[in-house]
Amino acid sequence: MKHAMARLVWAAGMVAALHTFSLCGAEPMPPGARLAIIGDSITEQRIYTRYMEGYLLACASRLDVRVFQYGWSGETAGGFAGRLENDLAGFNPTVATTCYGMNDGQYRPFSEAIGRPYEANMRKVAAGLEKIGVQRIVLGSPGAVDTRYFARQNFAPLSGAEGYNANLAELGNINRRLASELGLVFADVHQPMIDAMAKAKAALGQDYDVCGRDGFHPGPNGHLIMAYAFLRALGCDGQIADLALDMKGRAIGSTGHRVVSASAGQATFESVRYPFCHDGDAKSSGGTRSIAPFVPFDAELNRFMLKVSGLEAARARVTWGDESREFSRAQLERGVNLAAEFGSTPFDGAFRRVIEAVSAKQRFETAMIKSMVTQFRQFAQETESSPELAEAFRAVRQRLLVRQAELDAAVRRAIVPVEHTVRVAPIP
Repeated sequence: MKHAMARLVWAAGMVAALHTFSLCGAEPMPPGARLAIIGDSITEQRIYTRYMEGYLLACASRLDVRVFQYGWSGETAGGFAGRLENDLAGFNPTVATTCYGMNDGQYRPFSEAIGRPYEANMRKVAAGLEKIGVQRIVLGSPGAVDTRYFARQNFAPLSGAEGYNANLAELGNINRRLASELGLVFADVHQPMIDAMAKAKAALGQDYDVCGRDGFHPGPNGHLIMAYAFLRALGCDGQIADLALDMKGRAIGSTGHRVVSASAGQATFESVRYPFCHDGDAKSSGGTRSIAPFVPFDAELNRFMLKVSGLEAARARVTWGDESREFSRAQLERGVNLAAEFGSTPFDGAFRRVIEAVSAKQRFETAMIKSMVTQFRQFAQETESSPELAEAFRAVRQRLLVRQAELDAAVRRAIVPVEHTVRVAPIP
C-alpha cells in the first residue's frame, strides 16, 4: 500500500510539474473545424500546407479537423475573390488562412497604387469568406524574398530584395490593420522569414537560400517558417508529449502516450501523437533541419518533453531510438525536448508516411479545383436555364469530394501507434 501511495504521489507531482511547460497562444480551432488553406503559387507548392495538415493530425492529434488546400499559381487577392464562392462550395470551410501579396506587390516599390487595390481585394476576400460561413479567418502577410537570390533593378537606392521586402512588409501591415478592424486573426509570415533568413545566412553563408533560388519560392526550409506562423495563428500550443520517468522504474505519459513498460532508468511508450520530424541535413535548404535552429518552431510548436527524476549522477546519457545524447541532471530534472535534441527519432518513418499521404491528397485537391471545379463558373448562365446541367455539375463536384474524403481517410490510416523506448544511463 505504501508503494502504491508513493507511486500516486510521484505521478501527481510529475503531472503538475510537466504542465508548467505549457505556452499560451491564440485561441485553438473549435471542434470539427474545416480548414481551407488559401494562397498563390507558394501555397500551390504544397509544402507549408502539408506541414500544417500533417502537424494538425499527427502531432496536435486534431483528428476532428478536415483540411483542403486552395493554392493557385500566379494568383492575387482579387483573383481569389472572384473564384471564392464557387471553389469553396462543397467543402464548406469554417476556418481559413490566406497568404496573398507576393503577386499583388507587382515586383516593384510599394505605392498607394499597389496598397489601395490590395486592401480593397483583401476586404472582398474577408467578406466573401464570411458570406459562405467561415467563422475564423486568418489574414496572413505575404512571405519574403531572398536577400541573395531575388534580383530586380527598379528599387534604387535599395537593392531589389530590400526594396521588395519593404513592399511586402507594407502589404503585411495592411492585413494587420484589417484583421484588427474586422475582428479577424493576423498571421505575420513576413517578419519570421526575414529574421530566420538573417540568422541562417550569418551562420551558413549568404548562398544558403531561405526563399528559394528563384528568390521567392521557398524550399522546405522556408515553408517550415510559414507553417510555424500559421499554426501559431490557429492556436496550436505545441505541447506534443510530456514523458516522465525516474531511476527507480516509474514512468508516466501525457494523453496520446501510453506506458508499455518501465524499469530502472528505462521506459517504453506507445504514442499516437508524433513529434514533427525534421528532414534533410544541417546545411541544405532542401529540408527543414537546417532552418530549425533559427526559427522557434521546436520551442513553441514541437515540445516532446522528457523529465527525469531520481538521478544521483551529475550527468546521464539518454538513448532514444538509434541515438544517444548527454545531459546534466539539472537539464533532465527541468525537462529536455527530445524533438529538438535528437537528429533522428523513432517516429521518422511513420511521420514521413503521413506526410506522403497528405501530399497525395493535396495533389488531388489542386487538380480537382484548377482542372474541374473552377471551370464550372463558365457555365453559370447555362446552369440557370438548365436544371439538368446544374445537377450534372453538382454530381461531379460531389463525386470529387468523395474521392477527396477517401484520400483524407488514407492520411488518418497512416497515423499508427509508434512504440519507442527511452533509456537513461548515469555517467560515472
